[in-house]
Amino acid sequence: MQLPPGPSIPKFLQLIKWIFNPLQLMETSAKENGDCFTLWLTNKQPIVFVSNPQAIQDIFTSSLQQLDARGSSQLLQPLVGQNSLLLLSGASHQSQRRLLTPPFYGDRMKAYGEIITDITREVISKWQFNQPFAVRSAMQEISLKVILKAVFGINTGEKFSKLESLLYAILDLSSSPWRSAISFLPGLQVDLGKWSPWGIFLNKRQQIYELLFAEIQERKNHPDPSRHDILSLMMSARDENGEPMTDIELRDELMTLLVAGHETTASALAWALYWIHRLPNVKEKLISELDTLGEKPDSNEVFRLPYLSAVCQETLRIYPIGMITLPRIVQSSFKVMDYELPAGSLLVACIYLTHRRPDLYPQPQEFKPERFLEKQYSPYEYLPFGGGNRRCLGMSFALFEMKLVLATILSQLDLTLVDHVPVVPQRRGVTLGPTDTKWLIATGKRPVKSIA
Repeated sequence: MQLPPGPSIPKFLQLIKWIFNPLQLMETSAKENGDCFTLWLTNKQPIVFVSNPQAIQDIFTSSLQQLDARGSSQLLQPLVGQNSLLLLSGASHQSQRRLLTPPFYGDRMKAYGEIITDITREVISKWQFNQPFAVRSAMQEISLKVILKAVFGINTGEKFSKLESLLYAILDLSSSPWRSAISFLPGLQVDLGKWSPWGIFLNKRQQIYELLFAEIQERKNHPDPSRHDILSLMMSARDENGEPMTDIELRDELMTLLVAGHETTASALAWALYWIHRLPNVKEKLISELDTLGEKPDSNEVFRLPYLSAVCQETLRIYPIGMITLPRIVQSSFKVMDYELPAGSLLVACIYLTHRRPDLYPQPQEFKPERFLEKQYSPYEYLPFGGGNRRCLGMSFALFEMKLVLATILSQLDLTLVDHVPVVPQRRGVTLGPTDTKWLIATGKRPVKSIA
């Protein structure tokens, strides 16, 4: 048994670098050790990072007897709960995934299209011209309202305003590397009441739980078969034994949807707006493509636009929101490249480094949507949503939302970057996002056809 080599710096310093400068840590480790290296980011288990497509294929196609995908429990369980699809494995994961799949495919997407465009119009109508705004926060407002509407069928009223503010508050606790440290350092997870970040987190989480349980109970007491929002579909779903999801399972899956379903999309949208306005030729090509749409295009027409799709794909390549896949736990010795990994070690496909391979993506530091028009990448070369049986269930929804939000904004407003305001990647909890500063400005309306 042999672990791949890794940085020579002490283990604790590796963790500090992972919290505060993960991109530099990964890039330096890859430069020194190649496509496979070991980092010590916990006190208990080494984590092996892999960015070789063939090795990633071996990981994604492995059996549960070899790799168990429950390696993220320490980081994610406090936020999404132990019954979240993200943390389940084996038969329970397969069963839960089947129950949760229908709301994200088929005819439901058209209804989501109306929700997305209506909410985007509503939010951007409040932007003041010639006033710089915090782009990521603006995209978070859109994405949170969209997921609330999609999940519950409504995003107005006192109850949902409270839920919205609580979700903002709980995510704000990990909005920077310093604030994210609490997720990676268990010693900081001490409840000292309102004087401690962990105490604040637990209090906010409990308030969210109470709102979710109240909504579930309300649906049980007053069933309405005409409702087709995601919660209604989840509550009516039955497993192979005819059993519904328990209230605890519903709560944890709702937390997963509400958090993962909008936080990641908000960052992706902010990055897309940055690159579109950073590169005039990209903006010009995209606006020209949007202007070819009819008076009231169907949302599926927007979704199929090739250059818009390429812009979204390149956005998720150059700074993927998830830097690594969900860790797999090695169950029995597992060979990856030239190394036989011992049981108990963690294994991740490194999305960020794979997307930066010059043999796959020439000039990887440059934003070039055309690369996705010229080449079809395999699921082991391009993996912004993970892969294998753990690929993000909301992938289609996220891409659909990205395209419709961007098309709606760009078809209605002229935007420009604010000079001399740096936009750089930084950690947000377990994800990567752009700095939330005021780096974009709306200069006026575009007199062109709007997205319907």
